[in-house]
Amino acid sequence: MAINFDLNDLQAFRAVAEIGNFRKAAEAISISQPAFSRRIDKLEEALGVRLLDRTTRRVSLTAVGRDFARKVTLLLDELDQTLLGIRGVAATRMGEVTIACVPSTVYYYLSQVIRRYHERFPKIRVKVFDAGANEVLDAVARSQADFGLNFIGSQEPDIEFRSLLEERFVAACRRDHPLARKRSVSWSELGAYDFIAVSKTSGNRLLIDQALANVAGSPQGVYEAQHVTTLLGLVEAGLGVAAVPSLAMPGKDHPTLVSVPLVEPVVTRQVGLIRRKGRSLSPAAQQLYDFFAEMKGSRAGRPAAKARTAAA
Repeated sequence: MAINFDLNDLQAFRAVAEIGNFRKAAEAISISQPAFSRRIDKLEEALGVRLLDRTTRRVSLTAVGRDFARKVTLLLDELDQTLLGIRGVAATRMGEVTIACVPSTVYYYLSQVIRRYHERFPKIRVKVFDAGANEVLDAVARSQADFGLNFIGSQEPDIEFRSLLEERFVAACRRDHPLARKRSVSWSELGAYDFIAVSKTSGNRLLIDQALANVAGSPQGVYEAQHVTTLLGLVEAGLGVAAVPSLAMPGKDHPTLVSVPLVEPVVTRQVGLIRRKGRSLSPAAQQLYDFFAEMKGSRAGRPAAKARTAAA
């Protein structure tokens, strides 16, 4: 007797097995909830077994469902990996990857990796969830993002942190500012000018406050903003100077902004990939994750961050 189900039915089952909610699983594979339910019903009817126990509030796998889910995941991942490895087919593969990241990594780092990924897999949609460090960590922990790019997470027991680069904080100022001509600037020197600070809810603010706890004359904010990218806009408008991670700064050819290394003390942060421990990524997400490792040490990696700081 023929078994009457197809690949779409298996993909629907994997989605609900991973997410545990029909509505969210239907959204994840971009179909309506009634159509999603029909796929699951069709699969159970074809197999002649119940794979899911459903109540009004939750969905759980039966014993048979748990075993079947493991096998379906292996099967679909192997198929996806095979198709992604075939050059002609890879360009036609469709899917979605969600990456969470802190905004300061987007413009001059994340964008380069995504561009390269898109050239190879043009039909795979990449969703970028840019938010504060704690929100990025939470999105990965709750599986709302496949993985993240962050500077916190190494101390979390359920999070794997893979370091990509170390970057230092630099002074951001306009080219016509007195500090722009200096080779380096101390934090106390920075405090002599109108200072634009990142808000106290920011992970960057916590790093800076801890590093400057015993530094006399450290800068006090005249203005305050939530995100580093907003600080740069205010600096460019001539409202003052700011301390930002070097990755957030444009290149040395920017017409208005320059960066100057901050010293006494040198403050750095580790930027890395975060993912849930024990959770495998889909082949499409794994490919994007691996691209970050491949570009480590390239123009988007550690040498670029150091060179951009030294050239300012």
